[in-house]
Amino acid sequence: DPDFFEQALADNAVLVSQDGQAGIPKAKIVEAHRPGKNPKFTKVEVNDAQILDHGNAAVVTSRWTYENAQGRFTLKFMRDWLKKNDRWQIIGGSIANE
Repeated sequence: DPDFFEQALADNAVLVSQDGQAGIPKAKIVEAHRPGKNPKFTKVEVNDAQILDHGNAAVVTSRWTYENAQGRFTLKFMRDWLKKNDRWQIIGGSIANE
């Protein structure tokens, strides 16, 4: 849902891609989630989700397994969330291939 990422990602969030490159722009993430931009997933599973609560901050880790016509693959995500002005936003994170 591109609207989710538009709201949830801080404008200056630092995200690290699977190849270790930091600084994936927010606009690129929002665009990647627009309908028709990528192959449609036929199944998505979320596993091993953990939340480490730090009060006004939280670290969330999880494994996501995706299926589409090309096959099946799993990604591991870490997201750093910060509550500021009564609003939670992603301020950092990473994606890794499993």
